Amino acid sequence: MSDPVRAWHRLCDTCVLLDGFHALKHAVRFGAEVPVAVTADRRAALALADELAPDVREELDALLSEVPQETYASLVPRPHPTAVAALAVRPSREANLRTLARTPRRAPVVVLDQPRNLGNAGAVIRLAAGFGATGVVTTGTLDPWHPTVVRGGAGLHFATAVERLEVDALPPGPLFALDPEGEDIRGVKLPDDAVLAFGSERSGLSAALRARTDHLLALPMRPRVSSYNLATSVAMTLYHWSAAGGASVP
Repeated sequence: MSDPVRAWHRLCDTCVLLDGFHALKHAVRFGAEVPVAVTADRRAALALADELAPDVREELDALLSEVPQETYASLVPRPHPTAVAALAVRPSREANLRTLARTPRRAPVVVLDQPRNLGNAGAVIRLAAGFGATGVVTTGTLDPWHPTVVRGGAGLHFATAVERLEVDALPPGPLFALDPEGEDIRGVKLPDDAVLAFGSERSGLSAALRARTDHLLALPMRPRVSSYNLATSVAMTLYHWSAAGGASVP
């Protein structure tokens, strides 16, 4: 067994799976600790780095070990088209909690209240990273660091603080929850320290979160349209915040 494969088997139960070149690229770009990275085609992976990630090309060159295609396929749940995979050390819960609790904040925290769909959660984390949100918090049973969520987030978990918390332990700040019964969001300026909460795809806001909410807001929606996708709702809300002068992290 080669050294990278031996390292993979030793670490796979304690590290986060980075599935594909783009997840590895983002994780390295935002400072993740990556103890092992493999590819079935090192030349192709580094060509992608030359094209899409020249800023971290040197780091990727040092990290990537080439293994046979069948070995690569045996290490991942399903092979990625880029034939790249890596393991990264998950940020400590303590560090994430410090980031989420730090005040004053320059950008909101997104809360997904009892989400159910792993892909949606990953898409939200990707959006939050893109808008420079302080972090993403989930309540309920969904693990925001599940491999499917990390895949959906394209490795951008490392660009924002991602944690699962109880409703009574949410970060400080005025709590704005999205609900069809709320005030039209277009008439509200969201503060930078807002906590923006979104209910589950099936049942909306939980009673516990609704009881803590300071403001209910509604997104504009054509009559007789039932709802937006969760990630779409988060994107619209973060865009509304940023368009009103919300700070972006460079």
